[in-house]
Amino acid sequence: MKIRTIQEKIGNVKDEIIIAGVFEETKVLSGAASTIDKLTRGMLKEVLDYGDFSGKLYKTLMLYVKKGLQTKRVLLVGLGKEQEFNLDKLRGAASSAACCIRDFGLKSFVVPFSFVQTENIISRDKAAAFVEGILLGLYKFDDFKSNQRGSRQNRINSATILVNSMDELKKTRIEAGRAGSVARAVCTARDLVSRPGNSATPSFLAETARSMAKASGLIFKVLDEKGIKKLGMGAFSGVAQGSNEPARFIVLEHKPARKKVPSVVLIGKAITFDSGGISLKPAGKMEEMKTDMAGGAAVLGTLQAVAELNLPVHVIGIVPATENLPSGRALKPGDIVKSMSGKTIEVISTDAEGRLILCDALTYAARYKPSAVIDLATLTGACIIALGNDVTAVMGNDEKLIGKIRKAADTTGERVWQLPLWQEYGELIKSDIADIKNAGGRPAGTITAGYFLKEFAGDIPWAHLDIAGTAWTDRNKPYVPKGASGVGVRLLVEMLEKW
Repeated sequence: MKIRTIQEKIGNVKDEIIIAGVFEETKVLSGAASTIDKLTRGMLKEVLDYGDFSGKLYKTLMLYVKKGLQTKRVLLVGLGKEQEFNLDKLRGAASSAACCIRDFGLKSFVVPFSFVQTENIISRDKAAAFVEGILLGLYKFDDFKSNQRGSRQNRINSATILVNSMDELKKTRIEAGRAGSVARAVCTARDLVSRPGNSATPSFLAETARSMAKASGLIFKVLDEKGIKKLGMGAFSGVAQGSNEPARFIVLEHKPARKKVPSVVLIGKAITFDSGGISLKPAGKMEEMKTDMAGGAAVLGTLQAVAELNLPVHVIGIVPATENLPSGRALKPGDIVKSMSGKTIEVISTDAEGRLILCDALTYAARYKPSAVIDLATLTGACIIALGNDVTAVMGNDEKLIGKIRKAADTTGERVWQLPLWQEYGELIKSDIADIKNAGGRPAGTITAGYFLKEFAGDIPWAHLDIAGTAWTDRNKPYVPKGASGVGVRLLVEMLEKW
């Protein structure tokens, strides 16, 4: 889909449809809605006076224009109550409009920069919110549909952002371009998570990273099973040994031209299918366990955006990728593995495998002497019990780093909530026969998983994001259609931009 920005008056632009936002229970139209109402001699005010449209959040109403505009139609979009309106609701409103237009079978539309006029949103953030809302809301995964031609026919070809001045034009094009890169990266992550386990194998992820590196100038490195074992990654290779699919340890690196820039390592858990291993999961919804590589997908998507935007930060993405399956060779409860750090781990549950592959990745990350390490993982079902499906848990050993993440979360709408890592939680994962055990039972399951990782993070500023609840949605949300969310990409890019 092509998004362009032009300088033109609302009454002069020609297109299939133009959109305008209306606040709930408003008595005075503002922004684009006010301009359109004047040009059409009170058409919008008349609709509001009749009570046909109240401006409730994300509700839409199609109107047909007879005079005053070059566009054939106007789409009113509800913005909800003005005092509650924010950047994330603007993304949702843009998404609602775009999806409505797509469902009508239209191929293009115009969104005026004055679509919404409120003091709640900084002007420079508007264009980015428009683009993110439109591209993310229109996302569809249909790679495995046999009738892809029919699916493509019901797609929007272009959207035009309308601005008033040359100064506004330049700024909007920059922000729209940046947002387009980030949205495409989110869609890359969504595509990877949506693919079934027999397609998105560890080798497939490695080849995807290789292609990404070639296209965008990233440095690519991959370790096969032999290389993984040579480095002493006994925890990672222990998880991988139950599968016939070869494991891959993927590294992507963005090195900016400027020297003496901070280094940040991003680690993403990539269990491309998680059966639970010998500690087998229940059959119900096991098909969704293809999503257990969402952390790795987010890291790959983030590196794609970082490279496109050429951010002045040295970013290293590490993705340990394997399946977790039961077999005659698989890890058993009670087994002990030796991690790359030298610490031994008693395996209490083979379904607590994510922390086993991440602990070796954390040890590997130290060789870059980074300013910070952040890992993302669909790590614990307990996180969903604690926080539901709309909030990511964050833990770590550095409050300044967690503060950066929380600030980025406020901007992007990818909400996080901090959980504690007090010393008492460490008592739950003490082992009688090894240095540590990989599960501490039901109490504080998300926190003990985070505490396990903390033991391998060392003194490097580190944060852990448990995206178990936010990586996948069973219902349509504003600008997040049902399925893979691509969570983490926008959050990390925002944080790295402001680093």
